[in-house]
Amino acid sequence: MKDIQFSIIESNGMKLRLAEAGTGPLVLLIHGWPESWYSWRHQLSALAAQGYHAVAPDMRGYGDSSAPADPAEYRIDKLAADVVGIVDHFSESKATIIGHDWGSMVVWHAALFHPDRFNGVIGMSVPYGGRAKVAPLQSFKAAMGDNFFYILYHNEPGGVAESEYDSNPRGVLSRLYASPDTPRAPAVVTDPKRAAGGWIDRLGAPLEQPDWLTEADLDYYVNEFTRSGFRGGVNYYRNFDTNWELTADLDPVIKIPSAFISGAADVVIGGASQEGLTAMMTPVMSDFRGVTLIPDMGHWVQQEAPEVTNEAIIGFLGGL
Repeated sequence: MKDIQFSIIESNGMKLRLAEAGTGPLVLLIHGWPESWYSWRHQLSALAAQGYHAVAPDMRGYGDSSAPADPAEYRIDKLAADVVGIVDHFSESKATIIGHDWGSMVVWHAALFHPDRFNGVIGMSVPYGGRAKVAPLQSFKAAMGDNFFYILYHNEPGGVAESEYDSNPRGVLSRLYASPDTPRAPAVVTDPKRAAGGWIDRLGAPLEQPDWLTEADLDYYVNEFTRSGFRGGVNYYRNFDTNWELTADLDPVIKIPSAFISGAADVVIGGASQEGLTAMMTPVMSDFRGVTLIPDMGHWVQQEAPEVTNEAIIGFLGGL
């Protein structure tokens, strides 16, 4: 990663740390939760080698970027404006945007709010199916009842979720950063009711590191979250209903070239097939370029399968 350069810029009233490599057409790589620019370490140099200017920010709330305490500062329109601000910083008229996990939701909505500023969008792990018919938290509460669900946990008052994670960054990150086939110790908490406990003890501790995540990689993430804390990232989840209300009058169809990449074993897509995902996304994407499902890979797809992910990204970029 010796070719990656770092800077702090101003964007939409926030200070954002950028990691960048290469020169050429601008490609922005937007991470999810709980991640950082480092999640794109395998893509930055690969895109630079293909003649692109690849830029991965720490999004607001993460790493060395601004982290306002107010959850309202993490609304989807503000996150989309942060991305536009990066494009403006480089004096570019347009960029291609690629997002993973929460970053997918950011880039899908950036394409909806600011279609004139982007020439293509790829979402990874979290597909786009248009605007939900009812407020998301209402749906989650109806489905889960008194059972634990991490999104509802993140919305509980008093900051209980970030307090738990801040008390044991390595515990939560090591349990989340695993492959589908990573062997685990039994979970400490097996009662599905929320009253039985928080999240970390519901996740069995990995018995070995997945081959895509070295101890040094995990140490980097742990150090980042030990320094910045988890509140900023958790605040993204506190805007599900606000974001739903914000988009009530927004045309839900993404009109720029778009594509989707995921591990086939990612729990987020719940075993969905390529055909099923295509059928879901095609009605709300007027220039949909297709689904790439990578066999046996889980949620951290650009780290688990960097070469296949890079091939899919570069193929999409070449068609713009």
